[in-house]
Amino acid sequence: MSRPSNRALLGGGILVAWLAGLGALAWREYLDPTRDRLAEAAARVSPVALFYSAMQSGRQIGYGSTVVDTTPTTIAVTELLRVQLPVGGRTQPAELRSRATLTRSLALEEFSLDLDAESGRVHTSGAWEGDSTFRFVVRTGAEPADTQRVHTVRPAYFPSGVGMALALFAPPAVGRELRLRVVDPVGLAVRQATVRFSAETLFVLHDSATFDSTAKRWREARPDTVRAWRLDPGAERVIVGGWVDAQGQLVRGTQLGTLELERRPYEVAVENWRIASPRAGAAVRPERDILETTAIAARRRVAEGVPLLRVRLGGVNLSRYALAGPRQELRGDTLIVRQESPAALRGDYALTGPGEMRRRFPRETSPEPLIESRDTAIMRAAIRAASGGASWSRGAPTPEEAARRLVAWVHDSLAKRVTFGVPSARQVLRTRSGDCNEHTQLYVAMARALGIPARVAAGLVYIDGKFYYHAWPEVWLREWVAVDPTTGQFPADAAHLRFVTGGLDRQAELLDLIGRLRIDVIQAGDTGK
Repeated sequence: MSRPSNRALLGGGILVAWLAGLGALAWREYLDPTRDRLAEAAARVSPVALFYSAMQSGRQIGYGSTVVDTTPTTIAVTELLRVQLPVGGRTQPAELRSRATLTRSLALEEFSLDLDAESGRVHTSGAWEGDSTFRFVVRTGAEPADTQRVHTVRPAYFPSGVGMALALFAPPAVGRELRLRVVDPVGLAVRQATVRFSAETLFVLHDSATFDSTAKRWREARPDTVRAWRLDPGAERVIVGGWVDAQGQLVRGTQLGTLELERRPYEVAVENWRIASPRAGAAVRPERDILETTAIAARRRVAEGVPLLRVRLGGVNLSRYALAGPRQELRGDTLIVRQESPAALRGDYALTGPGEMRRRFPRETSPEPLIESRDTAIMRAAIRAASGGASWSRGAPTPEEAARRLVAWVHDSLAKRVTFGVPSARQVLRTRSGDCNEHTQLYVAMARALGIPARVAAGLVYIDGKFYYHAWPEVWLREWVAVDPTTGQFPADAAHLRFVTGGLDRQAELLDLIGRLRIDVIQAGDTGK
């Protein structure tokens, strides 16, 4: 297999954002009206099996399904998405499966979510512990499980139930909205969110299919008109919008700006895919590659290692994003990015013990699911990498020395390979391969293991004429400093445009940029004002 291009490795961040946005299969979060009204609504839930073609640029790349089963006391919702993703110049197989058990008032009892990809399996499950704690368990491959408990209150809801809740709570109508607590299976959190119906339209759907013996394919038959309402994410932007019917079930939804889920008869969605599905690893032309189709062309060339970049942003609400910071300044619609000065790299603390920085930055110095900074193997690797081969007992390195050496070590130690999945730092240390997501997860875990505050940043990076979605770390020295172990940059150049900081839940916010964000390069080069 040929080595992936730099642009593919840099652009790998968009796949994690997509996974975060998927939640289960179409959207992610919800609301909180009265239990009695939702219990009445749930009485109208009917068992159903629905199937979807997963389309990209007019071609089918996979299929999905939603199955709803009811019992006198529960509602079970099982969802599947199976695709061959055109990414990094080739197709990559991925399968996402979820099962949620809901009460008869649509509230979540427990769930499981499995992602299978070339990089391995990620299993996430969740259940209530009493009435005030929700427990998440995440297992990546054969690594030990991570457990996280969130203090909240019942009821809370799962993505599989939000459409049903909004559609059945009252007759669907444009402008109708609900606010609920939602269990986010990807961001490992319970949040408040508002969803609403923003539009209404008609779709022509088919409820059966006939086999075309000449074309050797199934064709849709018996068309019917179905009324649908657009599920809008609201101000919080915590769901991915889509069209749902009067039962709250997906009719059509969009991912990554170019991927569509379209309801079809089983034979058309599933059997046609099995007949014509491409083999894993097949070459993909640039016009179909997700990384290329989501990239944003620049009208002006930017040199590698540029210390200053001034761009004009348009097409989106910029106030929602983390665009301001020590290296970034937003003036109206103009973003100015300056690479950190040598003075900013000199840490204002010493690596003599974890106490001070963990008091100042408790979150950015602590382990979290998939960033296992107190794992013994990660701690040992971090000390070896940061010491530069010298004995730590002879004196700890400065924070700048340690952070710089970690960039070099992670860059040199990981084979460059485009992946699709949710990376665990512990697994990355063992497999020693991946794209920007794996490089970032491992770096953040190793930096935290040394007592250096570190966090994940995501946004866009310029390479070869385009801005690609990307992830990289930020570490605290004298201020937050962007570094990039994927490309080996310390500090990262000014061609890194940060939009969010945080985990998967925050990276999902990048989805709103796709197909809408415009970037015009105004200045690239010197560091003058």
